[in-house]
Amino acid sequence: MTDNVKSCLLCGVGGQGTVLASRIIAAAAMAKGLRARTAETIGMAQRGGSVVSHVRTGQDIASPTIPYGRADVLIGFEPGEAVANLKYLKRGGTLILCRQEVRPVTASLGQSRYNGNDCIEFLQKAVEKCYIIDGEKICRECGSPKVLNVAVAGALCADGGMELTLEDVEKAIRQRMKPKLVDMNIKALHMGAECIK
Repeated sequence: MTDNVKSCLLCGVGGQGTVLASRIIAAAAMAKGLRARTAETIGMAQRGGSVVSHVRTGQDIASPTIPYGRADVLIGFEPGEAVANLKYLKRGGTLILCRQEVRPVTASLGQSRYNGNDCIEFLQKAVEKCYIIDGEKICRECGSPKVLNVAVAGALCADGGMELTLEDVEKAIRQRMKPKLVDMNIKALHMGAECIK
């Protein structure tokens, strides 16, 4: 792998918009003239199964999947999923984490214990650059639960780990979304970026 490749791993559960977020990031990179490759692993999404998306950008991308310890950025849509995928993040990399937990089916049935706050506390100690996003607040202020994926893209831009700007992602939004959804998503993009500042 050459130094010009940037890698971002996104993880969450079915229905959170993990795959769409990866496609928006890849589209923004391609619009900037970079090559982009993606890969997904999707569990039982209808039952809250794990979803992992790999995004790699640059000119010399050997594989769409990120080796352990090589992700420049890890985006966790859910604290427990971020803990489970922390092995992908490189030393000195950035973690962008959504605060809200999605309880696994086993915890809901009383078969296991799960506390999202414990996961957040662990991650804040384990990762020096750990940014927490209040996704529920952003979705509420933008008027839709479906803007979380764009909000995390905004945080990604503000961090700079993938070398994309807000303007790059705005361009992808305008090209890929219905006109009536553009303003709402651009608002979410900027609100996500503000979480990093």
